[in-house]
Amino acid sequence: MEQKPAYYFVTDIETDGPDPALHSMLSFATVVLREDGAFCGEFEGVLKPRPDRVADKGTMNWWAKHPQAWEAATSNAQEPELVMKRYADWVESFDGIRAFAARPLMFDGLWIDRYLRDFAGCFVLDVGYWGRCIFNASPLDIGTYTSGIFGRTNPHDAGVKLPADWLGNHPHTHHAIDDARGYASLLSRLFTVARELPPNPHDFMAKSMG
Repeated sequence: MEQKPAYYFVTDIETDGPDPALHSMLSFATVVLREDGAFCGEFEGVLKPRPDRVADKGTMNWWAKHPQAWEAATSNAQEPELVMKRYADWVESFDGIRAFAARPLMFDGLWIDRYLRDFAGCFVLDVGYWGRCIFNASPLDIGTYTSGIFGRTNPHDAGVKLPADWLGNHPHTHHAIDDARGYASLLSRLFTVARELPPNPHDFMAKSMG
């Protein structure tokens, strides 16, 4: 039986504050990366602010200094329910193993999960008894994966400045699609590095436990 491919949904988001319970997600973008490093699709969404949330003053002061990024994050906004339902269907259109990925996962993943729960009735985590889980594999933190690939144990290594070509020469503009493309390029490069690292940990574990 042919094994289905694994896909990583590399995602970046923009918000008007730090807390999904208090503020709104303004925009997000996802780039799909197959396990062999091939780019397989993109999704962008711009969302209207939630009427039950209030923008954070400090965050809005930061946005005021980045007018081009603000325009990209707010232009042609749609209702969150329409965007998130369309996004969930799009994710599930990829037949195989599907894992959410971000840098940092703790921020982007929490926001996407909150919006999926509230507007599309589904989840990021692969916990089947909760209901509809559009991702059927555990999420990946790209910063932590970067540290692991290079054998680093200091968590600050995850935030090290990376060469531009490792990010596919995509500048980090806070335009969600630019940043998602950069992180997808990084993950593709890391997959290449990982394939060249001996030994295969699965083979090592099998021998150790055999």
